[in-house]
Amino acid sequence: MLEQIKEANDIKLIDPSEYRELAREIRRFLVRKVSRTGGHLASNLGVVELTMAMHLCCDLPEDKIVWDVGHQCYTHKILTGRQDAFDSLRQYGGMSGFPKRGESECDAMDTGHSSTSISAALGLAKARDLQGRHNKIFAVIGDGALSGGMAYEALNNAARLRSNMIIVLNDNQMSISKNVGGMSNYLGKIRTDTNYTELKQDVENALEKLPHFGNRLTERIRGVKDLIKRIFIPGMLFEDMGITYIGPIDGHDIGQMVTAFNSASKLNAAVIVHVVTQKGKGYPPAQKDPSSFHGVGPFRVSDGTLLHSKKDVPTYTKVFQNVMLETMEDREDVVAISAAMPTGTGLSAVAEQYPDRFFDVGIAEEHAVTFAAGLALGGSRPVVALYSTFLQRAYDQILHDVCIGSLPVVFAVDRAGLVGSDGETHQGIFDIAFLSQMPNLTVMAPKNSQELEDMFSFAFAQEGPVAIRYSRGAVYDGLSDHREAIRVGRSEWIHTGRDIAVIAVGSMVEVAVHVVEMLQQKGLDPTLINARFVKPMDEQMLKQVAAQHSIVVTMEDGVITGGFGQAVAAWYAATERGEKCPKIVNIALPDAFIEHGTVQQLRSKYGQDAESVAARIEQVWRQQ
Repeated sequence: MLEQIKEANDIKLIDPSEYRELAREIRRFLVRKVSRTGGHLASNLGVVELTMAMHLCCDLPEDKIVWDVGHQCYTHKILTGRQDAFDSLRQYGGMSGFPKRGESECDAMDTGHSSTSISAALGLAKARDLQGRHNKIFAVIGDGALSGGMAYEALNNAARLRSNMIIVLNDNQMSISKNVGGMSNYLGKIRTDTNYTELKQDVENALEKLPHFGNRLTERIRGVKDLIKRIFIPGMLFEDMGITYIGPIDGHDIGQMVTAFNSASKLNAAVIVHVVTQKGKGYPPAQKDPSSFHGVGPFRVSDGTLLHSKKDVPTYTKVFQNVMLETMEDREDVVAISAAMPTGTGLSAVAEQYPDRFFDVGIAEEHAVTFAAGLALGGSRPVVALYSTFLQRAYDQILHDVCIGSLPVVFAVDRAGLVGSDGETHQGIFDIAFLSQMPNLTVMAPKNSQELEDMFSFAFAQEGPVAIRYSRGAVYDGLSDHREAIRVGRSEWIHTGRDIAVIAVGSMVEVAVHVVEMLQQKGLDPTLINARFVKPMDEQMLKQVAAQHSIVVTMEDGVITGGFGQAVAAWYAATERGEKCPKIVNIALPDAFIEHGTVQQLRSKYGQDAESVAARIEQVWRQQ
């Protein structure tokens, strides 16, 4: 049946009796394709019927579907004619694992971060109304994303809408890890309480037998109905906000969902349709362990075994985990905070061993940071572990709530730099630029695993905030014989050469080592310096470099605009004049969003691999 779907709306050509088989065929297709490329599997298996039902009710691309986060859009891509592109899913130059307007006009918005869909859909609905159109607007948001504050800001605004918008609450009790908090508990009560829905049906059946009492009885019954809701479903949060609530309904029953969506589309208001789905449905390994199959590498279809297991590969995340376990054993004031990603950030073991000092706040990075500020004010030493791309969401809280008061909060910034196949929305390439703007904040980056350990020990001894950024994946264990004590704002001289100085930040030190080796083979002998500190910069080192070298090369895995290299160039421009000012060469990523691909592919494309850097330095040297 998938062969019959060549473009958007072709699902309507399928006979309804075949929907169940089409769903099975889509799941087999997804398991087979993702097993080869890797990708987000469990979430996509859970929304197959939900996606089919929305497509049956929509006329795409006129109608709009906004996917929160967006990693669950694979079935949507299949049903809009992109199934042939799945062999290149998340591969360099291939199809994105997230909605991309550049791929199809059926993708309403480029998404990748959580809790944004209701806001975007509300904007689309208002634009539709202003232009006198009548197309349908769907926002699909998970129960995990509802732990993010932005979703409530949008719900509060959506309650005032006087035209139609459908908010599909995909309730699978998961974000990446298992959901936590009040909203999860609230939805759990709704899911499990059948008394209200049974009583509601009994009342409706009885009213159908009394056709002559008219509108007055209906209005009176409506008040009783609201009272019944509050008795059987505590709070009725959504209805109390002024948003019509439908559900919960079976998120794997296409007929139920089509009926609900069609009914919801007739109301001149925002409507929440609450569907209950199973993450990983249809593939036993993903059903059993949905967290592991949230984002997964290539695997064996028969049993779900990863083809390239990384369990035994030491990573910076594992080093951080061990540091936290050791530190929390020695210091009772240290606490750990995660924003719905304890596994991804290495804090799951901390949660098990120190449950009273571990806090998972849900998908709420802004709250996580200000919560940490409160903990610090109360005498604790909080560590906030976030991916670089998600730390962006808490910019104001870092600046306003932590840095102004110079509070001793440690930021463990995981997945800094290029991260690969998740693409534009997930590359951790902006943290150097936005963190280095903040007064009172110390920003560091380790060259290897030993230095990561030392930096956390250093951070816990400081009286102000410290951010330590480190890359995804396997650690670099080279330069293990270089382990000088860390001093505030002081870099590390790894090799002293002449004429050319290479100053590298964090993961780029490994690349810089190869660059220096290549240049030495060509008769040059550059100095190699591990910056260690993005902020404060080592001004003493910069003065010494200017006195001994004619070319200074900076290397960083972030965007050039506002980055470390530009800060170095600005410092030299302001302090060094005439013959003392060296020529500056900045190796950084362009002022752009970086697409998906392997880290090595992207470094090669953007001139950050050792060969490209060495060639550029040699060219500059010869042009002197």
